[in-house]
Amino acid sequence: MRLSSLNGSQGHLMDNMARGTIEMTAAMAILGTIGWFVVLSGQPIMDVVFWRCAFGAVTLLIICAALGLLRGRLSLRVVAIAALGGAAIVINWLLLFSSFSRASISIATAVYNTQPFMLVGFGALFFSERLTMTKLTWLGIAFAGMLLIVQASPDAGSNAGPNTGPNTGNVGTDYFTGIAMALGAAFFWAVTAIVTKKLKGTPPHLIALIQVCVGVVMLAPFANLSHLPADAWSWSMLATLGVVHTGLMYILMYGAIQKLPTHLQGSLSFIYPVVAILVDVVAFGHRLHPAQIVGAAAILVAAAGMNLGWTLWKSKPPAESTQAIK
Repeated sequence: MRLSSLNGSQGHLMDNMARGTIEMTAAMAILGTIGWFVVLSGQPIMDVVFWRCAFGAVTLLIICAALGLLRGRLSLRVVAIAALGGAAIVINWLLLFSSFSRASISIATAVYNTQPFMLVGFGALFFSERLTMTKLTWLGIAFAGMLLIVQASPDAGSNAGPNTGPNTGNVGTDYFTGIAMALGAAFFWAVTAIVTKKLKGTPPHLIALIQVCVGVVMLAPFANLSHLPADAWSWSMLATLGVVHTGLMYILMYGAIQKLPTHLQGSLSFIYPVVAILVDVVAFGHRLHPAQIVGAAAILVAAAGMNLGWTLWKSKPPAESTQAIK
């Protein structure tokens, strides 16, 4: 009887892991296509982020209501901390989406994946977390990758096709500004992550709802609401960014996080930059310069090493003391 119960428990765990893997894979694949929808919407970035927040807020409100998360969960502290994180994530979206037209989706996404190093820096500065030699080495590799990307010719490897959309611009125009924006986006993502840590125990769907509501309030004065998109195509792109890339993606990602061990979450998260780079190549015909490819690969490998806790050196066994020998 006990053996049967154990087998049943193991089977349930395996089913959960399989479901979590599918959910995380789908979430990261969806996230990897976000640049494509931003570009094809044909709208100013401020408007894109505003409508993403608006459609996302409606979607997440329905989800939170259906899950019963709106009753007795909110306090002034939760709302205030989540709102602070919301301001940071909205700035993150504005910077990241703006970087796509300046440094290409591939380069911006690679640079954006310096997020783990921003978190390490915050940990050392504010939480007295120790910087190990392994972490510093991964940071050095990522920095070397950054230098390769920055020193490559700004227009190197661009082969944009005729249908790159109204917001793509010329790859290389404001290239360094685009890289700086992607770095800024990574910084504000790390701020959001640090702030969100203060909300342990609060349902993540509820945190996301507060964040996108903050985005609506923040951006409403700046969004071009007097001249709304006139065509169904633009509205469909904006609605997809809100409903699919925000509402559905959050559900899948948070569902996966509850089922998967941290190392597997970290591994699957790298589907996002791979899909983004493939989208940039297939949809827009952008080709990276060899130095940019090496640089992007260095950043992604270093980020993987940091996220997954890869060690570069074997730790030495403690030396036997003379007491022990005696």
